[in-house]
This record gives sequence, C-alpha cells and structure tokens, in this order.
Amino acid sequence: MKIDFESYIRNGEPDKKEKASAWKTAIGLQAVDGLQTSDYLKDTAVKHIEGDISMDEVKALINGYYQSKTIRTPNDEDTEEADKVSANIARILNEKSFAYSVTGFTSIHRRLFEGVFKFAGKIRNYDITKKEWVLRGDTVLYVNAEDLHRAIEYDLEQEKNFSYKGLSLDEVVAHIAKFVSNLWQIHPFGEGNTRTTAVFIIKYLRSIGFDVNNDLFAEHSWYFRNALVRANYRNVRKGIEPDMNFLILFFRNLMMGEHNELKNRHMIVNPPSEWVEKAIPTSTRQAPDKYPTSSTTVQSFIQVLAEQQLSIKEMLTAMNLKDRENFMANYLNPAMEEGLVVMLYPNNPKHPRQKYLLTVKGLAVYHSK
Repeated sequence: MKIDFESYIRNGEPDKKEKASAWKTAIGLQAVDGLQTSDYLKDTAVKHIEGDISMDEVKALINGYYQSKTIRTPNDEDTEEADKVSANIARILNEKSFAYSVTGFTSIHRRLFEGVFKFAGKIRNYDITKKEWVLRGDTVLYVNAEDLHRAIEYDLEQEKNFSYKGLSLDEVVAHIAKFVSNLWQIHPFGEGNTRTTAVFIIKYLRSIGFDVNNDLFAEHSWYFRNALVRANYRNVRKGIEPDMNFLILFFRNLMMGEHNELKNRHMIVNPPSEWVEKAIPTSTRQAPDKYPTSSTTVQSFIQVLAEQQLSIKEMLTAMNLKDRENFMANYLNPAMEEGLVVMLYPNNPKHPRQKYLLTVKGLAVYHSK
C-alpha cells in the first residue's frame, strides 16, 4: 500500500497537510535501520490524516493489532518496531511543544521506543562500535559510556549560547550541520540514535524559526545517516579525514530549498576510480564489461537490490519470486560468492534484522548498466 502524501500536502486542508507531512517523515525515517512499515499502519495513518481517529486511537489500534496476532513471522518484530515508532514520531512531530535539554533529548528517545526497546530513554552504560557500509566495514568512534551525559549537556549548552547574529544563511546552515554532527556522534543510546537525532533536530529548527520541509528526512533518511558517518570518521593511516560536505548538502536542501544531488555511493570511502572518472564517449566498439557477472540472473538481481538494504522476503517480493530455495541457489548465493552482495550483519547470519546490500564491486556493476 502506498499513501499519496503529496496530494494531502499540496491540496489538503492545513490540518491534513500537517498530519500528512508528519506521517511521511515518520514512515520514511524507518529506512535508517532498514525497516518497513505494514499496510495496516499506513491504513491507520490515512484514517488519522482524514480526521477519523485521534493519535491515542492510532496507538491503541497498532498495539491491539500486534497483540491479537496468533501467527508471527520472522519479520514481524521489525515491522512492529517500524509501525510503533512511526506512530510515535508522527505524534511528536504534530505537537507544538519542545524541550531543549538533556532531559528533552532523552525523552524523545523514550517516547519513540517505549514498548519497543527495554532501554527506551536510558543512556547506555557500555561502549559501542558499528560496522558501516559507507566505511567499508569500519566504525565511527563514539563517545565513551562514562562521558555521555556530560557530552550531550556540553553540546546543547554550546549551541544554546551560540549567536547567529550577523551570519549569512550559508554560515547558519554550516553551523547547524556541525551541531547535528556533533550531537549524533555522541550516540548515547543502544539503538535508535539517528531517528532520535532527526526528530530532535526537526523540532529544534522549528523552535528557532525555520519552517523546514521534512520531506528530505522521509526520502533521504539513509543518506542522512551515511552523511553523519562521514562527518565523524577519521582514519589517518588511510588518508581519510572527517568530511562535512555531504551533510551540508543535505541541510542546504533542507533549509535553503536547494536541489543538490544526494547519492549514497558518493560517500563510500576510497571508491573505485571508474566512479569518479567521466566516461569518454566513443563511436567505436565498447570496451568489455569491467565487472562481468556469471549470469543474467545475477545481473537482474543486482538491478533490483540497487542502493537499498533488503531482507530475503523483501527481495523475493521485489523480484516477484516465491521459491526461496531457487532464489538462494540462482540469485543470492552466486552474487555473494562473486563478492557483489554482503550481509548487513556478517557475523550473525541469523540476525533477526538481517538485510543484504551491494558491495563496492556490486555497486560498480549496478552503475555500469
């Protein structure tokens, strides 16, 4: 099911427009963690946009839907998280209140993930690392557990005391991007940091007078996360320094209405040379494919997977296939053997949120077609 948010946003009454914008952002932000909402959630969202039900009724319906399920599939846990968190984000974005404080920040996490994570709203007491696709398996260095509360407090206080007086819009946008980057790098929670940061920043921008269009968070949430990763990654041995440019492009689009191209593949560290070199047109015969694949089935699979993160079920649906064994034997396994596709959680093949994505080599094949 696909909701025509644009129709509501363009032609709807002010109340419907505001609700539709919040729901579009709420649902789109789930892509940050490779999650997708159910058709039931989308149907419920439409009822709320139309004014047929309240947000309290939305929450009750979603909770009741999952409590009443007698048969649960492996993907239900992810879908339930996406549905509940989407409803919570939509509620918060529709509210006019906002608390700019450590408590306000942690409260957003608690409200987003209450009933989803046991640690909702609680600052982690352990250190974390996360393998990043855009870093080709490396991790950003996040703040130590013992310093988390002080780090949030410091960043919020620095921003509170900062004066925007006399700054050009270019300078304002660059400063906001840096503030968001620093806040995200703290990563105070076990999970859900990017979604919490996004909601907090949307509310903060509104509180200081920016009537931003939230569509970017809905349509480019994975880019937003990868841009935050690149803004906070440094590897001197590999000659890589933190790069704010990708995040600034995102915020220039968000706050200035520009239309800069936002592509995840542009952010991959040390990309293949053919991605940055312009092809030289020729009227003679073409050079052989630099990345030949063993079969047309693998090539067609790569075109479907593209720049997404998909579960096996989602890939079967996208390719209109039903036979899982045939798919594994003829599509997924050959692609992985050729180094074109990898697991999102390679150290835990049976991870409940396991997704698959193209490697740098796989992306090169995808963009060569």
